[in-house]
Amino acid sequence: MTTLDFSPLFRSMIGFDRMAPSLENAYRTEAGGYPPYNVEVEDENKYRITMAVAGFAEQDLGIETKENLLTVTGSRKQDDEEDSRRYLYRGIATRSFERRFQLADYVKVVDARLENGLLHIDLVREVPEAMKPRKIEIRGDSGRYIEGESHQEEETRAAA
Repeated sequence: MTTLDFSPLFRSMIGFDRMAPSLENAYRTEAGGYPPYNVEVEDENKYRITMAVAGFAEQDLGIETKENLLTVTGSRKQDDEEDSRRYLYRGIATRSFERRFQLADYVKVVDARLENGLLHIDLVREVPEAMKPRKIEIRGDSGRYIEGESHQEEETRAAA
């Protein structure tokens, strides 16, 4: 088994300690499986997962998020009529499944719908205002801002 060494990255990246196990897990996991799916990027903060779930009704499917893990499950009950049928070839899979997706921080499910045998799950990354980039003003030796005005000058203008 090949193990990837991420220690050089940790010299300049802080707080990414969960990244290494996630990447190693993704490296080991085979793509594909059942049911087939697509992951689309609609724009910088919008994503869509589309899964081919032909033969499953809305009540047969379940979607759950917990601690940045999205789990999609599907299970169909076998009815007596289906058990009595004889097939020469059976290529339409209706077996139960569970598919998991690791979500980044602040990504949440905003919509899920079933259309023409495809399950569409819309996701949005909503970064809190406190986490968004902000400009830090730099003061010179005189106590004045290098860019913009100092807070005292703004208050003096507002009072005038």
